[in-house]
Amino acid sequence: MSLSTGARLGPYEILSPLGAGGMGEVYRARDPRLGREVAIKVLPRDFAKDDVRVKRFEHEARSVAALNHPNILTVFDVGTDDGTPYVVTELLEGETFRELLRRRAPTQQQVLALAVQATQGLAAAHHKGIVHRDLKPENLFLTADGRVKILDFGLARMAAALNEDSAATTEENLTRPGMLVGTVAYMSPEQAKALPVDPRGDVFSFGIVLYELLSRTHPFRRDTMTATLTAILQETPPAPSTLDGEIPHALDWVVMRCLEKAPDERFPSAHELGLALDAVLKAPAGAAWLTGDWPESRYAR
Repeated sequence: MSLSTGARLGPYEILSPLGAGGMGEVYRARDPRLGREVAIKVLPRDFAKDDVRVKRFEHEARSVAALNHPNILTVFDVGTDDGTPYVVTELLEGETFRELLRRRAPTQQQVLALAVQATQGLAAAHHKGIVHRDLKPENLFLTADGRVKILDFGLARMAAALNEDSAATTEENLTRPGMLVGTVAYMSPEQAKALPVDPRGDVFSFGIVLYELLSRTHPFRRDTMTATLTAILQETPPAPSTLDGEIPHALDWVVMRCLEKAPDERFPSAHELGLALDAVLKAPAGAAWLTGDWPESRYAR
């Protein structure tokens, strides 16, 4: 569904397109009732097959809207127009982490500062029982004033509610581009196996993002989707310091603990991950514990 300038979606006036992806199309719009500009994500019509699923979607969206946290994109409204579900959010100015990576390589200190902010948003959502399921550089945003915002929080879960009982098999959902169960290259092992996902799944996905930000290399991406899934399930990537000698072993340990295959061996929560990252960020330059021997000797260095 493509909307032209001046079109109406519910009470909102479309101003211009902002982008498109597997989760739908995004537009800059104006809310005439409050006189403010907003962003509207229009989801594919296929997601709205019956009223029960739409109501489930709206319930999930309102749960996310109840998350009032500076590091999570604010959801203002949710609705359906002529069979098309949409979500209305705050309008952000800045760039995604993916755009940041393409434009320049952030320093280690910048990565840590951004990551600490992101874990604070994750922790707030997890505390409310909401798991993202699709963390990736495209869903992490750096605003013009330096604030990290997690985008599409809960949208994968919302969309899954619409797709329940669909005829598509789990394998099809995992291997078809754009399906809303997650993005293959950033899935946790349990998500790749179609097992239940809890906050530790988000910790794994965020570990992939951290690894990519620090080393400019994806730890599991391969030439095909199937090979990428196999790597996530079976392979242990080299520690980031083998790709960038400036990365201390303490930070290696944090990233690689996020990437443990078994959920019980990862950080148990985004809060604890954030504390570990903050400790590395605030450590004095040259602190011995940053570069000393760490217990995870199986991590290649």
